Amino acid sequence: MTKRRLLFNRSSNKRYLQPKVRRQEVNSVVEEGVPRITNETVTQHREEVLSGARKYIYPLRHSRHKIVMFTISILVVVIIVFMSYVTFALYREQSTSEFMYQVTKVLPLPIARIGGRYVSYENYLFELRHYIHYYETQQQVDFSSAQGKAQLAQQREQSLQDVVNFAYVQIIAQQKHITVSSSEIDSQISLLRAQNKLGNDNKVFENVLKDYWGWSVADFRRSIQQELLTDKVVQSLDTTTRARANAALADINSGQNFATVAAEYSDDATTKNNGGQLGFLISENDQNVPPQTISALFKLRPGQTSGIINLGYALEIVKNLSVQGNKIQAAHILFSYKDIGSYLNSYKAKDKAVVYIKVQ
Repeated sequence: MTKRRLLFNRSSNKRYLQPKVRRQEVNSVVEEGVPRITNETVTQHREEVLSGARKYIYPLRHSRHKIVMFTISILVVVIIVFMSYVTFALYREQSTSEFMYQVTKVLPLPIARIGGRYVSYENYLFELRHYIHYYETQQQVDFSSAQGKAQLAQQREQSLQDVVNFAYVQIIAQQKHITVSSSEIDSQISLLRAQNKLGNDNKVFENVLKDYWGWSVADFRRSIQQELLTDKVVQSLDTTTRARANAALADINSGQNFATVAAEYSDDATTKNNGGQLGFLISENDQNVPPQTISALFKLRPGQTSGIINLGYALEIVKNLSVQGNKIQAAHILFSYKDIGSYLNSYKAKDKAVVYIKVQ
């Protein structure tokens, strides 16, 4: 009896402890808690979801905008400071440091202006730096001494004049359609290397350029190109030197004595009254004689005379007087072109150069 009553009580307690939820109430809770999405209400519900997310997106966008603006501001300040430093270093202090030289290779900063054409500051440093390198490393010149400073100031002025003159040369060359080809540069370098002036292999060649002038091979080719272009422009402007050389060669070919023709035509004051005879024997790798001269001279037999040799800065006729061992006794007649500066006066008067630095 007791056991039955106990089971009854447990069953009753369990029944009362469990909550009764009517099906109607469950459906009511679901319907009230989760709204139904229909084709008519989908747009509204989408907007409600997006509006809830915007409160998180907008702060992120705002922060990113601040970061971008801050970064741009820092970059602008850095550029302004850097350009101020570069301007001061180049135009006020006239620095020739490697860093400033590399800057001028990247930034097209002018050192002068001719009409509407700007002369690059890099051109000026290219000329000046190889001069400084040569005299510091090969001549041990101390440019911090009083004498060295005076020498450097003079060279600064000369380098500035050279790059301005070359800018005029480029203008004239463009007007006259004068160019220098890569093969012409190669030929000039081959002549120099044949005399062993630049080493007998590529590695030595590169080391010579670096040690003497601080140049790469590309820098050296650039220098040769400038020299050849200047020579071509001079020759196009000169109207008499080639005619004089042609007249002298015609006299020699007609049978006149070489010494007589040399005395009449040669611009070499030290040899013209001595039959044009050079006072030393010439070897095939003689570094005191132009490579064009040696190339022509060693093709001649004793007593033979060359044609007109173009040295770039002058024209020349040579004669093989005699052979002594592996050297030649020679005579020459020289026809000198004037310096490029003497041909540029009319161009300078028409378009005067405006220079942006005052040489210190």
